[in-house]
Amino acid sequence: QVQLVESGGGLVQAGGSLRLSCATSARTFRPNGMGWFRQAPGREREFVSGIGWIRPITYEADSVKGRFTVSRDNAKNTLYLQMNSLKPDDTAVYYCVASSRLWYSGNYNRIQTYDYWGQGTQVTVSS
Repeated sequence: QVQLVESGGGLVQAGGSLRLSCATSARTFRPNGMGWFRQAPGREREFVSGIGWIRPITYEADSVKGRFTVSRDNAKNTLYLQMNSLKPDDTAVYYCVASSRLWYSGNYNRIQTYDYWGQGTQVTVSS
């Protein structure tokens, strides 16, 4: 069973930066795509960013474009999310996700696309 383990969350002031990491438990795991979702209190879970595993095509939500960058290290089976210029609205639990299903430009931002989810890591941005 593949497990995704996030790290790097915490408390930061507005304008600051954090880098989230997501390690996969299985060295032989080869997802089609991976990414990040987030969920703030009282709000629906939303797509943040995604990346193809073979071809590094990336996608970002409009709310984070120009501020967040997703990347992956295939050799380490690790996914990253570099978050800069953080805002209080970025406060949420961030979830690492992976898809062994079909993953493409038409479904990368859908919850149903992803069959593996991490436990989540809290990111809190103070004003």
